[in-house]
Amino acid sequence: MKVRGYDTLAGSFLGLESLDMDYIFIGAIALAVLVLILIVLLIVQSVKMGRLKKRLDKFLLGREGTSLEQDIIGIVEDNKFLKKMAENNKKDIRNLYKRLESTYQKMGLVRYDAFSQMGGQLSFCLALLDENDNGFILNSVHSTEGCYSYTKEIKGGEYNNPNVTLSEEEMEALGIAKNNVRQ
Repeated sequence: MKVRGYDTLAGSFLGLESLDMDYIFIGAIALAVLVLILIVLLIVQSVKMGRLKKRLDKFLLGREGTSLEQDIIGIVEDNKFLKKMAENNKKDIRNLYKRLESTYQKMGLVRYDAFSQMGGQLSFCLALLDENDNGFILNSVHSTEGCYSYTKEIKGGEYNNPNVTLSEEEMEALGIAKNNVRQ
């Protein structure tokens, strides 16, 4: 049987005998338009993907042809090396500061005439102290008969020998070394 030019057997086979064929035709056109829109969107996305791939390839390959991965690995290795060097430098600096604590950093020098007849201020007191004010005083006394040198140990900025006292010049040299100011 034929209805308006359509075969009803095909309509009954597809289960569409109750639908008007005009609606089916409009639905088919709508689906075709939807497929065309999806194809256009697919083409647009393919073009965008191609551009992105070109940019990514350019970014990864670089001018010399090395990959970004190799560059990143190199940067990580350099970073590890720099961290190790920085840690070694910190250790060396701590070691240097530790050593500097015991080096003579402060000095006080006083020249004087040990004997009034000599002149020329050939005698001197030299105080050398480390950061913790530990060190010594060297007193060199010049006379007509010769030169005599004496040393006195200083601990914590003080001379602690009850049997021998510091002379005025030695005290002045010690004060200069401790304070960098004449007393």
